[in-house]
Parts: sequence; C-alpha cells; structure tokens
Amino acid sequence: MIVHQGYENLHFKNPVVTLGIFDGVHLGHKVLISRLIDTAVKLKGESVIITFFPHPRIVLSENKFSLSFLTNIDEKIELLEEIGVDHLIIIPFDHDLSNKEACQFIDEVLVRKIGTKCLVAGFNNLFGRKGDTDFDTIRKCAESFNIKVEHVDALVTDKGIVSSTLIRDSLLRGEIEEANGMLGYNYFMNGTIVEGKRLGRELGFPTANIDPDSKNKLIPKDGVYAVEVIIDGAGYFGMMNIGSNPTVNDNPSNRTLEVNIFDFDRQIYHSKIQIVFRRRLRNEIKFSNITLLVEQLELDKKMALQFLKK
Repeated sequence: MIVHQGYENLHFKNPVVTLGIFDGVHLGHKVLISRLIDTAVKLKGESVIITFFPHPRIVLSENKFSLSFLTNIDEKIELLEEIGVDHLIIIPFDHDLSNKEACQFIDEVLVRKIGTKCLVAGFNNLFGRKGDTDFDTIRKCAESFNIKVEHVDALVTDKGIVSSTLIRDSLLRGEIEEANGMLGYNYFMNGTIVEGKRLGRELGFPTANIDPDSKNKLIPKDGVYAVEVIIDGAGYFGMMNIGSNPTVNDNPSNRTLEVNIFDFDRQIYHSKIQIVFRRRLRNEIKFSNITLLVEQLELDKKMALQFLKK
C-alpha cells in the first residue's frame, strides 16, 4: 500500500475510491473495503481509501481531550496495509475542509485531483459540511460527474450494526471478547514503559507501567485483564491492571496502566510495548490487607494462563 499525504500530484489508473475515518478498521469496514478491492479488480483499476487526520472530532470538538478512539493514524495505516489496499490518501482536516459541501468535495477532490471512476459508499459513509448529506444527494452529484456509485450495506450482528461506536461502548463496559469479535482482531494498545512506584515487585508481581503512545487512545474499563505482551518483537503472556490500585493507593483519581509479564525478568524501562487485550478477569477490588491482595493476584495469574494457553 502506498501512503499519500494530501491529494496533490496524484496519478492513478481507474481509481475506485471510498472515504471515511475507519476508526478501528473493524469487520464492517472490511466488508466495505473488500467491495472496494473487488470493484477495482473488475474495472482493472486501483483501490484508493481516503481518510482524514487529525480526526474531525478533535478539530471540531470544544473538549478534544475527552475524546477517545480505537486507533491512531499509525495503527490505522498498519491495519489497512494488512488488508491489501493499493493506496491510502491522508487529507489534513481543518475547519475550511469541514465547511465544504459534499458536491464541492466531489468536484474539487474526487474528480479534479483523483480522477475517480467509481465511489464505494458504506451505509453511513456520509460527508460534506456537518457530515449530514444523505446518500441520494451524494450519488446524484457523483453521477453528474460520470462517477459510478456503489452502496454497501451495514454488517449486522446480534448486537446490532457493527460500528466504531458500538465497539467503543463494548470496551468501556469491559466486554473485551465482544469488542474483539466485532473488530476481527484483538484490541491492542501501544505505549512506552515508564518508571512506577515498584510496589508490584515487593508483592512478588513486578509490573511495567505504561504510558500510551496516543493521548486519545481508548482505555478499556478499569479492572484486571488477561493480555498478550509484545516487546522487541517477542510475545509473552501477562495480566494487566487498569485503575487506581485501591489497596495500596489512597488517591483514587490516579489511574495507572500496569502489566505483570509472566516468566519475564529484564530491565525494560523506556522500551516500546504492545498490549493485546484478550479477556477481562474481574473488577478492581480494595482488599483489607496485602496478604489477601497477593492471594487474589495468584488466582488472577492462574485464570489468565488457563485462558491464554487455550
């Protein structure tokens, strides 16, 4: 996949285009992208995805620091590349772009800059000013420029229409396996290992404290999780605590991300780490003493290994 920053000086062969945010690149997105690729093959052309950076909600929201997303731009590129798309165009998003009408965007970008032959649109693949232009308006405008338009229906499960919003809600409820089922892969988080208070080592469960790479990365509900850990390309099993560690911490507002890596004893401060969420084991509990906490951690490790080794 070739990544293009902006839409100037682009040359494609019979480009078949879709556009959107693609937060999470989930199974619903993959249905759309599969149609995109199939259509490009039929037209003997190239598949092209247009996305935007920064996320439009970050630009337009009054409280951008409260927003959380499934993927940052680097993760999105990695996931799209795995699918096999020919080209990804990343368009800088700003207030001027947000004020363009859908037909204006089709004319100025899809037609004049990209030379789009076919537009593949998802069930909620709306764009233009305020993102509220209906599909019929988009179709009529595109067809007036001799762009063929294909519409892809939503992917529906027993939980509803697969969407980034539904997946985010599942993660915020701690329903990891449900979210992973809609993503089509296990939810992950990238970060850097930073120094902590080293209380875990005193308990016999040393932990690596993690600073996420993205400030807007969605962190699942507080609790204890069975996870896979990737450091320097090597994979390990582990368990992760998200929350305030109430048994040993008197400040409940101090939320930390700590992972205990099983059968691991290396100095890894400042190393890059990836956490892959597999299952939520339990809520955070405030124990009356350290002995009870250690006993629970031993049970957590046993449960985590039983699940991860399946």
